Order: sequence, then C-alpha cells, then structure tokens
Amino acid sequence: MNTPVADAREINELLARYGVKFGIYKHGTFKEQLFPFDAIPRIITAEDFADIEKGLVQRVDALNMFLRDIYSEGKIIRDGIVPEDFVYISKGYLAPCAGVMPPKGVYSHISGIDLVQAKDGTWYILEDNLRIPSGASYPLIARELCRMTSPDVFENSRIADNRNYASLLRSTMDCVNCGGINVILTPGRYNAAYFEHSYLAEKTGAVLVQNTDLFVEDNILYMKDYRGGKTRVGAVYRRISDEYLDPLTFLPESLIGVPHIMDAYRAGNVAIINAPGNGVADDKGIYYFVPKMIKYYLGEEPILKNAPTYLPFYEEDRKYVLDNLEKLVVKDVSEAGGYGVVFGRDMTKEQLSDWRKLITEQSRRFIAQEVIDFIDLEVAENGETVMRKADLRAFVLSGDKTRVWASGLTRFSRQADSFVVNSSQGGGFKDTWVLLPE
Repeated sequence: MNTPVADAREINELLARYGVKFGIYKHGTFKEQLFPFDAIPRIITAEDFADIEKGLVQRVDALNMFLRDIYSEGKIIRDGIVPEDFVYISKGYLAPCAGVMPPKGVYSHISGIDLVQAKDGTWYILEDNLRIPSGASYPLIARELCRMTSPDVFENSRIADNRNYASLLRSTMDCVNCGGINVILTPGRYNAAYFEHSYLAEKTGAVLVQNTDLFVEDNILYMKDYRGGKTRVGAVYRRISDEYLDPLTFLPESLIGVPHIMDAYRAGNVAIINAPGNGVADDKGIYYFVPKMIKYYLGEEPILKNAPTYLPFYEEDRKYVLDNLEKLVVKDVSEAGGYGVVFGRDMTKEQLSDWRKLITEQSRRFIAQEVIDFIDLEVAENGETVMRKADLRAFVLSGDKTRVWASGLTRFSRQADSFVVNSSQGGGFKDTWVLLPE
C-alpha cells in the first residue's frame, strides 16, 4: 500500500497560498478554485514507464507527420487511410494554415496524452491533446513542496527527478526559435490556467506577455519594452486558442490576439508553440485513425493501444453502436475537459432512443467507446483511504527529438464510482513517481 509522502493538508494550504488554482466559467461567472492535491503518490515502475515512453514517442511522431502531411500534400487522404470528412470538415482544421510549414516541421511541440491503465495492467490511450495542453505545472510545484516538507523521501529513493520539465520546455522553444526571445502569451489573469502560464515563464526564463505587449512590423514579431523600444520575438508559446490568435486571420472580434502574427509565422520569422491548426489531430474522430497513421508513416505496429472505439460514420460501426449503446460511452468529437461525454448505462430508455436518433442524424459528430474499467488508486479522504478512478496525462515534448517527461499529471475522481477525473469536473491530482531502474 502506498503511504502519503507529506501532509496533504499542509501541501494544499501552501498551494492555496502560492495561488495554485485553476479557474472555470460557469453560468457566465468566473470562479477560481483549488485543484485538490492528494499526498499518496502514483507509482510507475521503470519497466512500465519504458514501454509507455516508447509508445508515446511513436504516437507523437506519427501525429506530427500527419499534421505535416495534411497541411501540405495530403497523401494519407489520397491513399484512403483517413477519409476527407475527418480532416477538412473538422473544427480543428484551419484552411489558412495550408501550405505553411512551421520551423523545423514541428507542429505539436508539447503534447498532452491522456492514458488509463486497465485492471489487467494494459495501458490505453484515451485522448491526444495537441492544441494547448495544460497541467504540467501542478505536479512540478507539488513535488517542489513535497521536497520541502519531506526531503528524506526523495534523497533515499529511486524516484526520477521531475524538475527537468522547465529545461525540456526551454530547449524545445530554443530549438524552433527563429531569432529573438522566447515569450509565453497569456490571455490574462482570468484565464483558467493563468497560474501555469506565469509559473512556466518563471521556470523557463521566458517573458510572460499579453497581446498588448506584442506587435508585428515588416512580418517580424516584436515585444514592446518598458523604455518604449522593441525586442524581437523568436518563439511564442501561446496559451490562447487558435481562433483568437490573430483577429486578421481568424475571429475579427478577438480582443486577445496579435494582429498580423500569422503573417510573421507564414514568413518563417517566428515559431508558434503549438502550431495553429493542430486541433484537427486531436479531434476525437481522428483519434480512431492514429493506429493506422503509425502503420502508414512509420511502418510499425502501435505500442500503446487505443481504447476500443467505433465511428458511427461507418455503417458497420453505427449499427454496433446503436445496438449496444447502453454499455458504451459516447463522446462529442469537438468537446474537451470532460464535457460532451455521456455513458449509456446512465440513460433512461427515452434518452437512449433520443441518442440513437441523434447519432444516426449526426454520425460524424460522435465516437463511441467501450468503457474501460481502469484502475482505482488510493486516495486519502477525511482520515480514511478510499479508492478512486485515476488517469494519467503524460507530457511529450518535440524539438530536435521527441522526449517524454518522466512524471505527469495523475488526476483522480473525487466521487465514488465516477469515471470523470477532469479538474473542470471537480477532480483532484496526485504526484506521479516514475521509478528509476535498479
């Protein structure tokens, strides 16, 4: 049995004091809340992590190849591996990015890949997050605080040191930097992940900026300095969604974007991390095809499995989904954060009938998956140890090569029997200990 590495109450008090919170908009109101920390760590063996690492490198490399392909030649579509319907009508596909090659051909510099471990020990990929995946800061600062309160635990153990995330992130930014400083572009104080933006800026030495700090001149991006001068920017780790990035290219009403930043990007004068248009690759409909991408681009069998998934777009899959809806989980392909997820087992007969009609009418909009009974982890609650479902968000960084951070964000449900672990849905988090080989 795992034991707490520190006093969770003390750590949560420190997290609150340091402003380690996330924000959510509910009913039009912004509310900040603590992301509750549980002090019983998740432990991943060196052998398990070696397999996870290989599988994640393989998967992210294939996804980067897919993005390069569909925004240029589109061979995978011509060869019939991925249907056009799952690319060009995806909400994540951005026509203004067609023909634009990002620096060094890297699209997804920071990938957040969500995994669960089934009770037989098999790891399954649940989701690929290639737009602006968040969450790395939470295990970073939690480990930092645990080191302060329980230093002996980390001095006398084989736990991989996770403090290298900042150096991995900085080297990723430096790798694609087009000449100039690195900045982290935040939409501001009221963004859900603002703590993370400021924390990562501090740790990497990048400058935290808002759109009003940046401007484009002659297709070069600059930051205004306090003396009224300008400093060239070579890489922007943007933490705003694609549609708000440049009001002259995407949504004209955006008040948080940088006019003409896409012109500087197209000219090859600045790297944007992650690249605009990545959303097409984490469309849940595209998820179905990732094992096929691995075989197509790399000529390899996938090391990590997808959850068993069905596309109602295909007649055979649609029939199976309609016949077995009560035991499946249905996901809206364009939703995130635990939204747009419904379990057939929780529906009434009337609701099942309504969903069958909706899936039939809008077959491209949904995927359905078998419910993986993934493992429960021990969680300390009110002086007792209880079991709760937990997933793992692994962080994969791509620059000159693809690297997997030997840590990750373990999220757990705070409700008994719930499979939804997202912070936006009330989940908590744990530190993730990756053990070093003996």
